Amino acid sequence: MQTTWLGGAEWLAVLRIGLGLWWLESWRHKDRKGWFERGTGIAWAADIAGKHRWGMVRTGFRRVVEPRPKLIAYVVVYAELALGLGLVTGFLTPIALVAGLLLNLLYLVLMIHDWAEQGQNAMMALISLVALFVMAWQTWSLDAAFGLFL
Repeated sequence: MQTTWLGGAEWLAVLRIGLGLWWLESWRHKDRKGWFERGTGIAWAADIAGKHRWGMVRTGFRRVVEPRPKLIAYVVVYAELALGLGLVTGFLTPIALVAGLLLNLLYLVLMIHDWAEQGQNAMMALISLVALFVMAWQTWSLDAAFGLFL
């Protein structure tokens, strides 16, 4: 497929890079001092999980996140950075796409009642699936340059 400026593979690379930039923006706008020093991000998530209509979310949060809030804060914040960098550069792209999809699905489940948040996570998850199944790392990527995931 060829369009005026780019072919299909290039447009898929644009989609992958756009998703990476979306993750980088998510990382950039986080108040990292608040997340790491004051625990604001995990406290916010704990409030949502505590009121969640699904018991499995409340239980999972209590078992996984509450015992280690500082570690989870670092994992969430730096996962978003790693996903963004991996997708923009096209390095370990399939791994970044699967990890991003899983993170978006976690966000979807946690924020099941907030439709504004759901739209963003659903769109990012859909882009991740499309990019994964069309192997969007074959153009403009370090994976292609190194011959990874052919």
